[in-house]
Amino acid sequence: MRIVISIMFIVFATMLAEALVSRAHEKKLRAAGAVEPPGDVFGVMRIAYPASFLLMALEALLRGTRADVLAPGIVIFALAKALKWWAIASLGDRWSFRVLVLPGAALVDAGPYRVLRHPNYVSVFGELVAVALMLSVPSTGTLACVGFAALIRARIRVEERALGLGGDAILQRRSRR
Repeated sequence: MRIVISIMFIVFATMLAEALVSRAHEKKLRAAGAVEPPGDVFGVMRIAYPASFLLMALEALLRGTRADVLAPGIVIFALAKALKWWAIASLGDRWSFRVLVLPGAALVDAGPYRVLRHPNYVSVFGELVAVALMLSVPSTGTLACVGFAALIRARIRVEERALGLGGDAILQRRSRR
């Protein structure tokens, strides 16, 4: 039980830190004229993301955990968080939980954005996989990953539409490098 509580403490403490950064960035973005596109799934994500971890913790408390998958889960979680904070650092004040677009601002193609189109979403998926491993929860872990993958896919469509991105825009941007 102690391992489940410890993992949840780390998950929710880092989530709180990210929420505080996001809120500060949202205020700056809105003050600078950023717009939020219609059709975002943020309202669902803000409930589904923490709920996924809570459901995984509940399954772990009911089924128990396995020590043999704890270390790989910790490594994946650390790598996912490192990728997320690299993405946050690369976007600077333009990173937030919400899709907020500054009209006329250039796309960021530094840091992990040089090689990954959506590093923040890769890291979110990594966090879910990592916690599922650390807690040894195949049922809720799979459900969380599949469900959140669908939300991320919907979110990416909204984000790319808001940024005016399509396959051709991405190819043109990458060919200029």
